[in-house]
Amino acid sequence: MSEIEIGRGKRAITSFTLDDVAVVPRRRTRDVQEVSTSWQLDAYHLDIPVLSAPMDSVSSPEMVIGLGRAGGVGILDFEGLWTRYEDPRSVYAEIAETSGEESNALLQRLYAAEPVKPELIGRRIEEIRAAGVVVAGACSPGRAKKIVEPAREAGVDLFVIRGTTVSAEHVSTTREPLNLRTFIYDLDIPVIVGGAVTYQSALHLMRTGAAGVLAGYGGGAASQTLRTVGIAAPMATAIADIAAARRDYMDESAGRYVHVIADGSLGTSGDVVKAIACGADGVMLGTILARAKEAPGAGWHWGPEAHHERLPRGKRVRVGTVGSLEEILYGPTTGADGYTNIVGALRHAMSATGYSDIKELQRADLCVVHS
Repeated sequence: MSEIEIGRGKRAITSFTLDDVAVVPRRRTRDVQEVSTSWQLDAYHLDIPVLSAPMDSVSSPEMVIGLGRAGGVGILDFEGLWTRYEDPRSVYAEIAETSGEESNALLQRLYAAEPVKPELIGRRIEEIRAAGVVVAGACSPGRAKKIVEPAREAGVDLFVIRGTTVSAEHVSTTREPLNLRTFIYDLDIPVIVGGAVTYQSALHLMRTGAAGVLAGYGGGAASQTLRTVGIAAPMATAIADIAAARRDYMDESAGRYVHVIADGSLGTSGDVVKAIACGADGVMLGTILARAKEAPGAGWHWGPEAHHERLPRGKRVRVGTVGSLEEILYGPTTGADGYTNIVGALRHAMSATGYSDIKELQRADLCVVHS
């Protein structure tokens, strides 16, 4: 990784976004029927490397079940509307009808009006489990200790701890921080944790026993983290660095493999292809899935950063609706914007570069297309 001087007293690393890179075809190609998008996430064999972002505009119980039946993993936000309200459909309608200037204030009010209810966590898990799909849910690091018990009792399969930045060494003088190593060891359920954006932070998370690490800040189109607090991490470099941490941790741990899941800045099928080529095992999609007809946000998209009670670092954005979940994942499509037939695009890229599965695509050659 190179550095540049931005002034006499400061140097900065050179890093790349997914827009800055492209996959380079090799000499060999392959029939599209002979490639596989399946992968293994801990004990679960999945047909496609797709997880839904635990954002209320994306992941209702219906969407979670739909994605599970389509071969991926839907993840419900255990701190979201579905665990605060018995039936949040009227709440969604109010969010959709509110003007842009007032949307953040409305979100803050709606999320503060009702607490997270343990009984609703259990009920949502039961609804999803009854459909016969993998049951996954997420919460922030600060609430993990409180939320994990009702989730575990209800039979959650995968537990996700997701935040803008998650570390294995959080420092606090006012409260007891979450000890990830102890938490994961005691839980006996696979845990995916993140976001991480550097080699060292990811390596620390892998050493806690996590089954997977989220690479990136999440948020994507709905995030205002760069504007509000000046923090950003270009995704191509972040994924590649964390993939290197996975490789080195395998050597350190005598073969333990930790999944790297790209989370953030994934707005098109091309971004999905490039994220895997940078080293990701799977992708966590927000904006792409928020465009589905079945998405509860009805064409609007927002994340938990948008309703923070004191410092929102996101906003509600209009992403529109482009088709059903089936069409977004598998097509057919008439558009060339990269919003639909995500899996078809991934299969075509693998065919054009000659790679037969996800693990092989991680070895693809890349070029820098912007400087």
